Amino acid sequence: MSKNVLVLGGTGFVGRHVVPKLVAAGHRVVVPTRSRDRARPLFPLPTCTIIEADIHDRGALGKLARGPDAVVNLVGILHEVGRETFARAHVDLTRNAIAACRDSGVRRLVHMSALNAAPDGPSRYQRSKGEAEALVAASGLDWTIFRPSVIFGRGDSFLSMFAKLVALMPVVALASAGSRFQPVWIGDVAHCFARAVDDPRTVGQRYDLCGPSTYTLRELVALVGAITGHARPIVPLGPGLSSLQARVLEMLPGPLMTRDNLASMQQDNVCDCPFPPVFGVSPASIEAIAPAYLAPASIRSPYDDFRAHGGR
Repeated sequence: MSKNVLVLGGTGFVGRHVVPKLVAAGHRVVVPTRSRDRARPLFPLPTCTIIEADIHDRGALGKLARGPDAVVNLVGILHEVGRETFARAHVDLTRNAIAACRDSGVRRLVHMSALNAAPDGPSRYQRSKGEAEALVAASGLDWTIFRPSVIFGRGDSFLSMFAKLVALMPVVALASAGSRFQPVWIGDVAHCFARAVDDPRTVGQRYDLCGPSTYTLRELVALVGAITGHARPIVPLGPGLSSLQARVLEMLPGPLMTRDNLASMQQDNVCDCPFPPVFGVSPASIEAIAPAYLAPASIRSPYDDFRAHGGR
């Protein structure tokens, strides 16, 4: 059934993939943003409305929540900068979104969390995500929570970051090189969000989302080097040098890594369960998707990675 869906964080990396999926499913989508320019990739979508608003303003968020049948919260940050803290982005906004839903009578809430989110996690990022999950689970709403591993795809800040790194550096000194990841493709994540909005079987469920393969961080960097044609020697750093490297990098604009990121990598970012069968997806691999947007000879179309794993 067609629904009116409010998407918070709709102009971010995940949002730019989830919103088209919702539109394709026949829903009418509203995406608030502080700057319409950030929403340009969404302009061509026929049933997507862009509204200039500050979702951190409780009054503005309350007005936005009057009318939709469902709210999708995709807001998240990987690094704290100034007043943009994990507590503000993950906990405070989630609390305000829940209050807006209750006040407006919106029952359906689909929420983006993260694998290893826990109130007692080793990093501030994980703790804030865990606190937000607890708020959603206790909200009394018809909620669904997704907990993806690191997400890859065109426009990501994960494999693309490694691609830039191996292109610039003759040798890669790598912190926490043995940390394990099970990256999941953005197309699969977006598919799950769009399906969950009107699937009652997903109400009250938490879903871990991971790809088909597990890699160490060192293996991922080596794979990106092979795909891009910039294979580089990789020098793993011990705990002390890893911490020092993170301390230095976090002082740079748009940091490649922070000490909080390093703390998150104390836990393997992998699933102990198969991809949720309710969504009818066999998750795509890095090897099937990444060459379409990382390989030097690839055609730089935003649809190449979808074509590489067509039929979805």
